[in-house]
Amino acid sequence: MKNLINHVDNVLAESLDGFAAAHADILVLGEEREFVRRKDIKPGKVALISGGGAGHEPLHAGFVGHGMLDAACPGQIFTSPTPNQMLNAAQAVDGGAGVLFIVKNYSGDMMNFEMAAEMLDQDNAMVIVNDDVAVENSTHTTGRRGVAGTLIVEKILGAAAERGDNLGQLKALGDAVNKATASMGVALTSCTVPAAGKPTFQISAGDMEVGVGIHGEPGRRRVPLASADAIAAELTGAVIKDLSLKAGQEVILLVNGFGGTPMLELYLMVNAARKVLGAAGIEPVRYLTGSYVTSLEMAGCSITVTVADAEILALWDAAVHTSALRWGM
Repeated sequence: MKNLINHVDNVLAESLDGFAAAHADILVLGEEREFVRRKDIKPGKVALISGGGAGHEPLHAGFVGHGMLDAACPGQIFTSPTPNQMLNAAQAVDGGAGVLFIVKNYSGDMMNFEMAAEMLDQDNAMVIVNDDVAVENSTHTTGRRGVAGTLIVEKILGAAAERGDNLGQLKALGDAVNKATASMGVALTSCTVPAAGKPTFQISAGDMEVGVGIHGEPGRRRVPLASADAIAAELTGAVIKDLSLKAGQEVILLVNGFGGTPMLELYLMVNAARKVLGAAGIEPVRYLTGSYVTSLEMAGCSITVTVADAEILALWDAAVHTSALRWGM
């Protein structure tokens, strides 16, 4: 595997330095690179903080800015950030109205964010994202994983925080959006963590992993590579079933690339998913397509659907200005 790196030990630090320099108009890198925060802190607003291991860019640092996160804490590749990072980030972006942590449902993230919340002096709450329908039962250590639906939760809550919702309102809204969101992915190749120097898992050229996690965790099953329409039918069908979607409902459709799939193919998957939803009488009224919640250079994609009402659509449409998402400004 070839990488554009200098030394495996410095990948995250050097990437964060470049990221902060490229987007100095909207964000600031914290001391010792513990977090990335909004350049302009808004007094009286609930602070939204998320984070997780590197390797999923632009999640989470790419969503720091107006209308989304106030701070993001990056860990080493596929490794949770520490409680001290989260604590220092919370103190750096405190606007006097409390702190809401948005946490993907992985054991390391959960443990460390819970520790930070216990140490924090400010009022705080937590929204746990667990949108991955590929985990069908509770035998997984923490239950359903948090994957691409995290973007939707962060966008909706970011808009609500910007308009002035209080901590309790944001917690309730975040839980509701998470409940209304479901995702499932497929991997065509593995990814390679630079420090490991070899693929996370082995998969032949003629196979695909259905229901893969964003760290390369095994999916529901490994099967021969199928057509885009067949893949979309399985992924979208699982999401429809999980959300108990009915004809006439409106949804947001996110087709998310894992880092190694070109936009040409992602838009083809949008079309395929749209046909599956349409056949069930479900109408996508907002779309987002691109590689937003990635797994290094893994090839594949996930399909995420969020049930949308007038309020959710208004919050989705609200202005956002981050390095990865920008509209309405």
